[in-house]
This record gives sequence, C-alpha cells and structure tokens, in this order.
Amino acid sequence: MFEFLTPHQAILIVVIPLLASPVCLIFRHSGIAWFIALVSSWISFAISINLLNQVTTVGPISYLLGNWPAPWGIEYKVDILSAFVLLFVSGISSITLIFARKSVYFEIDEDRIYLFYTMFLLVFAGLLGITITGDAFNLFVFLEISSLSSYVLISLGSSRNALTAAYRYLILGTVGATFYVIGVGLLYQMTGTLNIADLADRMPELSDTKTTLIALGFITVGIGLKLGLFPLHVWLPNAYTYAPSVVTAFLAATATKVAVYVLLRVYFTIFGYQIFDKLVIDELLLALGLIAVISMSIVAIFQTNIKKLLAYSSVAQVGYMVIGISAVTVTGLTSTILHLFNHALIKGSLFLALAAIFLRIKSVKIDDMAGLGKLMPFTMAAFLMSGLSLIGVPLTVGFISKWYLILATLEKGWWPVAVIILIGSLLSIIYVWKIIEIAYFRPIPNKSSKIKEAPLSMLIPIWILVGANYYFGIATDFTISSALSAAKELMGVAL
Repeated sequence: MFEFLTPHQAILIVVIPLLASPVCLIFRHSGIAWFIALVSSWISFAISINLLNQVTTVGPISYLLGNWPAPWGIEYKVDILSAFVLLFVSGISSITLIFARKSVYFEIDEDRIYLFYTMFLLVFAGLLGITITGDAFNLFVFLEISSLSSYVLISLGSSRNALTAAYRYLILGTVGATFYVIGVGLLYQMTGTLNIADLADRMPELSDTKTTLIALGFITVGIGLKLGLFPLHVWLPNAYTYAPSVVTAFLAATATKVAVYVLLRVYFTIFGYQIFDKLVIDELLLALGLIAVISMSIVAIFQTNIKKLLAYSSVAQVGYMVIGISAVTVTGLTSTILHLFNHALIKGSLFLALAAIFLRIKSVKIDDMAGLGKLMPFTMAAFLMSGLSLIGVPLTVGFISKWYLILATLEKGWWPVAVIILIGSLLSIIYVWKIIEIAYFRPIPNKSSKIKEAPLSMLIPIWILVGANYYFGIATDFTISSALSAAKELMGVAL
C-alpha cells in the first residue's frame, strides 16, 4: 500500500519526527502529544531496521534532496555505520517514550508536558539528521536543532539548578558549535564543497596545508565539547543531574554517542586515517581518554547523588571510546563502535531504573536507597544487572566492548594502556557496589515501609533494555559483525 514511500525512507526517518514536533505544540495536550511522539518514534525505528537491512544486503544508500546532484544539493547517505547508529538512537527513543508517560507527569508541570514532547521530538530528529546527512554544513544545522532543544528539555527539570545547568550547557554548546562551523568554513574555503564524500576525495592533496590542519583542530574541539571529552565535559554532570529523569536517560544513551559518530566521520571519512601520520592527535586522544577513565571513575566514587555518579561514569566511558579511536586500527574502531551501541543499552537501562526509583522515593541520593532491594525488587534487580554490564562482567555487552578494546591495545603493544582499562573497570565496581550495598544490605527505614514497586508501564521498558544488555552480550554476531564492517569501511579495508 505504501510502496511508493520506500525509496524515500532516508528522508522520512528524519521528517516524520520533525513534522510531528509542531503537531504536539498545536494540540497542547499531554496525552495526545505523548501518543504522537510515541508513534513517530516507532515509525522511525521501523525505518531504521529496514535501512540497516538494505545496507547489509545491497550496500550504501544515497538519497538526493530535491534530486539535486551532489555536491550542489544535500545528500543523505546511509552506510553500515550510520545505519547502526540510526538503529540504536531510534530504538532507545522508542523504548524511552513508552516509559516516559508516568515519569514525565510526575516530574514536569502538566501544562508544560506537551512542550516536553515537542522538544523531545526535535532532539530526536536532530540526532537522526546528524547521523544520516552527507553534508558537513547540514550536519551543523541538525547539531543545532538537537542542541537547542536539549537546552529546553534540561531546563524543564524541577530543581532551580536545572536552569543553571541548561544555561551552562547553552554557553559551552554554542562555543562547540562555533568551533565546528569555523572548521567547516575553513574546509569549504580550501575545497569549495561541503559534501562529505566530495571533501573526502579532495582532502588527500590538501592534508599537508596549515589551513586544513587548523580546521581539524577547530572541529575536534567543537565536537569534543558536544561529546563530553575530558576536559571539555564540565557541562555534562550538572546537565544529567538536574534534567528530568527521562531526558537524562535519553541524552546519556544517544547524544554523546552521536557526537562520537561525528568524530569518526570527520577523522576517518573526511580526512582519512592518514591524517594521524601528520598530527599527533591520536596521542592526544589516547592521553585524554586514559585520564578520563581513571579520574572520572575516581570522582564518581565520591558522589552521593546517583545521577551525578552515573554522569561522571559516562565521561569515563567516553574515554574508552576515544582510546579505541586513538589506536587507529580496525580492532580499535570496532571496540569504539561496539561501545556506542552497548553503552547506549547500559546507560539507558540504568537511568530509566533510577527514574523509576525517583518516582517512588522522590530522591536520587544514595543514602535514601536503603532497603530498596526488598521494597522495589524488580527495579533494583534491573539496576544491579545493568550495573554489572557497566562494570564489564562476562555475558554482558559491557564485557564485549572492553574485551575488544583490550585486544586493540594489545595489538598495538600498549600493555600499560590495557592495565589502565582494567583498573577503570575495578573502579567502576566500587561505585556500583556503593549503591548495591545500601539498597540490599541496609535495613529498611520505618518511614519507607509504604514504598511500592514501580508501575508495569515503567518496568517493561527497563527490562527490555536489561534483557538487551545480556542478549547482545551472549548473541554477539549482529553487533560485532556490524561494528567490524563499519570499522573496515572507515579504515578503507576491503570487506
């Protein structure tokens, strides 16, 4: 019936949530807005599955907007890497929106809930657009759509600190976007094109020029701010801590991962891996990644607010991804791409479980979780199992990511780096155990005896993500083959 839409899936995956957003604004009804957001997200998820299937069977997909040929027009390009990212971004969004209805109603004033779903869809559309566009400036446009909407979502938090966190993110996000667009402008000055494939063709003969190298520096700083790369992460802990719980879960699972995807595109698609021979940027990324893994894990240990603890943990996890990039090998990139997917599952399930806890106890302080293992057994079991995945226990997705990262470091002869990665995992045991110990081994306070388990509409999405943490930790064929194919494509290795 809708076969005529099939050739246009590459644009529909972005246009559907983008058009659904103002519809939520028009109706101004929380229930209708939630339903519109849910349906549009699941449609995009279905499209992403179909796009991934097409890419794996027939190869990359190119879609020309308005039939204007590239580089004159804007091209949407879907290859194995972008299809893989589209899949987990749309999947996390769809599951989060099932969970969102009760959580949002509890944390946001009812007269502003429609605004929440309006902004959520804009962030979602922006992230999908960043992933699928084949134009460097169009990427900037979608980056701003997602960022500006994120600022609004964070500011909807119930604490007054949410406004401060949103403002800080606004300032630093604007600086990051400015750096990125300056870098793109310099590339345009040198090449006369903004099409990513065209830039990749022209870059080898220009890679020795100072302008090109300066452009790379600007883009690295700009995207580094967006992905929370140490020491450019200062906006992230407060943004995650004071945003509404659903916003934290969605942004932690998707936004930083899409920024890492952009970094991969810039380094390996536009400039090519040979650029690392001309700059010591791989050594810089390695150093920053290692510092992030150790320092942010230590900082997380001393947090009393679980949201902030998990936020610092996210900065450490970005460090693992950056270490994989710095290896500049197929195995290193495979570990990074795997961790994009796996960490989305880990942090998505952890933050959703925490949102369910907040619904019942109205706190995310560690000390207030005493006895929750008995009072909210299903929610705390989900948190525990997701925490084991974060640590990297075998049979979890976290183990698969770290296994491939250690393989990458050993391939390079980086034994000290492998040791530091293991130390980072040991540190994560400490801050996860802090929470588990209080929830399961502290007595239940008298005032907490009336706390009930989270509603089924929240438990089901949480356990879907928890199940995915273990399913993809055991049945690894899909994730590893996709990540490996994408890594070989980025490194120019024949598939």
